[in-house]
Amino acid sequence: MQRDKPLRLVGGELFLVPTPLGNLGDFSPRAIEVLRGVDLVLAEDTRTTGKLMRHFEIDTPLKAFHQHNEHRAVEGLVQLLQAGKRLALCSDAGTPGISDPGFLLVREVAQLNLPVVCLPGPTAFVPALVVSGIPCDRFVFEGFLPHKKGRQKRLGQMAEEERTWVLYESPHRMVKLLTELMDYCGADRPVSCSREISKLHEETVRGTVQSVLEHFQLHDPRGEFVVVIAGKS
Repeated sequence: MQRDKPLRLVGGELFLVPTPLGNLGDFSPRAIEVLRGVDLVLAEDTRTTGKLMRHFEIDTPLKAFHQHNEHRAVEGLVQLLQAGKRLALCSDAGTPGISDPGFLLVREVAQLNLPVVCLPGPTAFVPALVVSGIPCDRFVFEGFLPHKKGRQKRLGQMAEEERTWVLYESPHRMVKLLTELMDYCGADRPVSCSREISKLHEETVRGTVQSVLEHFQLHDPRGEFVVVIAGKS
């Protein structure tokens, strides 16, 4: 049996560390080792990541890094990396950079040819796509649709796309989204809606756009959703 090599952290290295969507058992031993070994952990919400770190007895210093300070924080963080510091970036749940802060920092670090390492781990759209029963060999990940400007254009593109579409949506916009899908994609387009992935009340509702809309008109949507929409046949 091949043994895992011991983790070696080098100076000036940025780690992207996925955090559990809900079940703490999904947090890998390697992720714990990285958070213990770096000089600073960047967190979308220091309260959320701090709670996770206390659970696993990790006492590395924490610093906030979120959508409101991302632009102005990048330069200082790059300077830390250039000085040989080791940084880890965590979002509240899932993989940093996937509909969460991280892209700007990664782009800047990569352009300077400093090392960036992304650990494998939880990402909400992958399990939702795989369990949807909708073809997943070719798909488009859209993340959150624009709330206003550009939303109708994206929905129109979605209606004509032959590949599967994957969206994120909040519970209070689910009925609106499904109503729009009725208008753009038709009542019979297959769709799958997954919520609370890896949590106690995990659920996936599959069917046509019309049947799933009727379900959520009777049952209030709760939790964050991943919506998988079949491509145009």
